[in-house]
Amino acid sequence: MFVGKSNTGIRDSFGDRLFLAGVYIFLIVVLAVILYPLTFIVSSSFSAPEAVSSGKVWLWPVDFSLIGYKVVFNNHQVMVGYGNSAFYTFFGTLVSVFLTVVLAYPLSRRTFYGRTLFMFLIIFTMMFSGGLIPEYMVVKELGMLDTRWAMIIPKAIAVWQVIIARTFFQSAIPDELVEASEMDGCGDLRFMWSVVLPLAKPILAILVLMYAISQWNAYFDALIYLRSEELIPLQLALRNILILNTGTMGMEASDVLDRQMLADLMKYSLIVIASLPVLIIYPFVQKYFVKGMLIGSIKG
Repeated sequence: MFVGKSNTGIRDSFGDRLFLAGVYIFLIVVLAVILYPLTFIVSSSFSAPEAVSSGKVWLWPVDFSLIGYKVVFNNHQVMVGYGNSAFYTFFGTLVSVFLTVVLAYPLSRRTFYGRTLFMFLIIFTMMFSGGLIPEYMVVKELGMLDTRWAMIIPKAIAVWQVIIARTFFQSAIPDELVEASEMDGCGDLRFMWSVVLPLAKPILAILVLMYAISQWNAYFDALIYLRSEELIPLQLALRNILILNTGTMGMEASDVLDRQMLADLMKYSLIVIASLPVLIIYPFVQKYFVKGMLIGSIKG
């Protein structure tokens, strides 16, 4: 009997190896382009003010110093903004994920009457919106101006996240599972809590990550709806410090640290501090994030 050559012994052709080498070189270049600015920012934040202002920092910290972080954490506006951003991110994400799930799951069931019409109306809002002025008037009439609710309620549900969640529920929660639970006498709320949510960990991770990043980086809504300094989030506080230069107001420049050096140093320290929470959260949800996105794209 003829026995063919084992596939394990097949070698790639010269063209395949050349193509693979090109791919690796391209990815290394992209990695360097992305990684160097991040490394430069972190190194500058840990360098001496004189080294940062004179442009001596290229890759590694020069004259290691924590002055930038000390100045930032001693700034009342930064600490208030940090606390507000943490509040908006936690409760805003909680509300958004809850509303998205309770909206997307019924739309994924074939037994839900009128789901096509509701889905059309939801998608319609992606193409046409009332605009900034009508939205501002609605927020004003609801009495949410200059309140924490203005950062949570107006953008509580994102249409794209609803579509992703709906696609996931359609593929991960088959109709046969729903019918079996109904035959066992399981109610809708019990089925949602005991079956849907445990199976929906990947999509929940995606929703948490998307909404949390959006809330943490929220800037424009705060600029429009908030007036009190005690309510502004971190991103708006950073704007006031970096653009309006309010972070150094009232501070006397020493012989070594003048106002410009302090502003340059604070810029890099603030970027690191503002990016750190997102960088900490992402590794914990990366596994579910990739799984949920693949399910939604392949089976959707």
